[in-house]
Amino acid sequence: MIYVFKTSVQRRKDVLRLQPVLNDLLPSLNWNFDLDDCDKILRVESAMEIAPSVIRLLREAGFDCEELAC
Repeated sequence: MIYVFKTSVQRRKDVLRLQPVLNDLLPSLNWNFDLDDCDKILRVESAMEIAPSVIRLLREAGFDCEELAC
């Protein structure tokens, strides 16, 4: 399943800062940001339910994050 999140992450620098914590939370999962999208999309491929953890992690890092319905 692909989870899609709307975020307030704006810059590549922010993604680099989040990379270690996302990799810790989501070991061996594929994730990426689309900063060109107006919603600054984060996509995560996972067979497990990860939405609450991802939202909490980004909010604790100071970013807005909400799951978008697919």
